[in-house]
Amino acid sequence: MTLLNGRIAVVTGAGRGLGRAHALTLAKHGAKVVVNDLGSSTDGVGGDNTPAQEVVAEIRAAGGQAIADTSNVATWDGAKALIDTAVNHFGGLDVLINNAGILRDRMLINMTEQEWDSVINVHLKGTFAPTHHAANYWREQSKAGKPVDARVINTTSHSGLFCNIGQANYAAAKAGIASFSIVAARELQRYGITVNAIAPRATTRMTEGLKEWTPEQLERRDPEWIAALVTWLSSAESREISGRVFEAWGYGYAVAESWQHGALAEATKNPATLGPEILRIVRESKKNAGIDRDTWLDV
Repeated sequence: MTLLNGRIAVVTGAGRGLGRAHALTLAKHGAKVVVNDLGSSTDGVGGDNTPAQEVVAEIRAAGGQAIADTSNVATWDGAKALIDTAVNHFGGLDVLINNAGILRDRMLINMTEQEWDSVINVHLKGTFAPTHHAANYWREQSKAGKPVDARVINTTSHSGLFCNIGQANYAAAKAGIASFSIVAARELQRYGITVNAIAPRATTRMTEGLKEWTPEQLERRDPEWIAALVTWLSSAESREISGRVFEAWGYGYAVAESWQHGALAEATKNPATLGPEILRIVRESKKNAGIDRDTWLDV
């Protein structure tokens, strides 16, 4: 119970799945938790405050402190209201975990504008907006001479990092979150804020029906494996770690290395001479990594 004692955390999308596991594990280790969830379906339709309230009730039954919040973090005012709830109710904020998300999977030739916009909005703006308002709160604390040891933990995806077909909207948003996290880490370090991201693999309602899992695979896909890493990243012990993207599931944790420089060709203003050199540097550079370790994509 000492890892997060006294720390105040916000978790978005905390009513079910990964977010629920995050909220429960944070509270188990002493954090006061704002449980944010709209209670919508996996495609973002509808709303129900029951999931958030049930998580709060579970935390309180175990002796922890929590409050439910149903603000829409994909809106500017909703994100600010969420951060204000933490500050006004618990007296501050130390940790922001951006986890809320939806799915609208479809091959890009069949994807509608609304399916694209809704996924980009919930994931990408729903990460940026709470981070913006939280960072401004922490900046003001820093400028006032108060110590800041804050954490932002964002949720990217293997789909975004390694480009899963049928998820152009989701992958684009999740890849954006990974890059956003690194930029934010560089910008916010001066205020005592670290920013990291996780690419989780877990069995939740968003992954139901994708394939049949063995009992061992289901155990290794339990959200609690990811919640353990998120909880540690939320603690004071992680203050030296920032700007990193972690792969996380029951089989282990790994640092996902970002884009690297490959083979180099001499520049020319004559495109007619480029062919052999471009073919050469493509051959000499690594293929795009696949979603599983030590696998590579043909395209």
